[in-house]
Amino acid sequence: MIGKTLAATAFLLASAAATAAPVTIHAGRLLAVPGQAPQGPSTIVVDNGRIVSVTAGFQAATGALIDLKDKTVLPGLIDAHVHLTSDRAGNEGQLAEFTDSVAMQTFETQMNGMKTLRAGFTTVRNLGDGENGYTLAYRDAIARGWVQGPRIVSAGQSISTTGGHMDGRNGTNDDVDAHTATHHLCDGAADCRRAVRYQISRGADVIKIATTGGVNSGTGLMTRMEQDEAEALIRTAHAYGKKVAVHAHGRDGVKLALRNGADSIEHGTDMDDEAIRLFKSANACYVPTLSTVNGYLERLAKDPNAYPPAVKKQIDWRIGITGQSLLKAYPAGVRICFGTDAGVSKHGRNADEFELMVKYGMPAAQAIKAATINNAELLGLSSEVGTIEPGKSADIIAVAGDPLADVRLLKTVAFVMARGEVVKPAS
Repeated sequence: MIGKTLAATAFLLASAAATAAPVTIHAGRLLAVPGQAPQGPSTIVVDNGRIVSVTAGFQAATGALIDLKDKTVLPGLIDAHVHLTSDRAGNEGQLAEFTDSVAMQTFETQMNGMKTLRAGFTTVRNLGDGENGYTLAYRDAIARGWVQGPRIVSAGQSISTTGGHMDGRNGTNDDVDAHTATHHLCDGAADCRRAVRYQISRGADVIKIATTGGVNSGTGLMTRMEQDEAEALIRTAHAYGKKVAVHAHGRDGVKLALRNGADSIEHGTDMDDEAIRLFKSANACYVPTLSTVNGYLERLAKDPNAYPPAVKKQIDWRIGITGQSLLKAYPAGVRICFGTDAGVSKHGRNADEFELMVKYGMPAAQAIKAATINNAELLGLSSEVGTIEPGKSADIIAVAGDPLADVRLLKTVAFVMARGEVVKPAS
């Protein structure tokens, strides 16, 4: 099951979670295609997990009726950057890695997936988890119909150079180092090709690499990869038909990734005009992950010593500069995709990102488009999700009020349907 293609997994998801009989939804206001004008009263018919028809007005019900006449209905949201395994970070998160069993961390992954789904995010791209493959297993358990959760596009384990952002030995002693996985680390072009192929053999849908250091690892924003390594990683992934998401904070790491054909840049915290121009030639998507700062601020308010000093210094920098790259990128016409880095911020609070995207220059309509149409394209799922149209998966949410006028309304989702199945709220 691990090796199934993303297309096969999507088909199984739709089959396993489909409704047993037709369902009719009456929508008071319908944003069927984000970026276009919303429609008035509408009727959506769902059968076997898919959207059968979308018509104007309140038509006679086929099968059961779901009354959303007082709601705005829109496509299920997509978060292109999450880490479902945990949202315990800093010293607390590091301790949990040593004290919690593999089984416990698997349950935590499922718990976080349900928080995300109930928040209206029916599809996620999980950009890296531990060596035990928690999210790969969760993805496949959802596909088998064993458990509920969002549709998952998984990167398996993220790749970096030795001593880079993904090296779990950073800051630990030699005894710990001896028991820490290194198969996702690479040095030199040949070794980097091996690292990509290994993640693909584990069932990765997408490849995640880091061209720079990171905030949480204390490794900084400077480039931690050579040209031949970045080229080998991205070319190998593309040769296997996999897109590449690149963790990059500093401008040199962003440019290194884009010059080698990266499909998306995650964070892009410090970008200059040249980096912005390179997005166009690479046709890449920018995933700002602004709401990471919320997680930092909340943990530090609770415990000023929640992070080691070297990490805290970088967090302060990240908080101070957040949003500046988006202020440059959006007006320049860079395609923006929605991602939160949930795990750094809190799971289930993904919609906080919308408020920050609007704060740093995006109209609400475009922020919603980033979390639906743009992300569906980035994840290779445009034929399946991102809009409410006949033939697509019945991933549908509803909110009270008009999110185009106040995007914060998306923080409180009143109704969630994923692949034709109504998701029950947390008890």
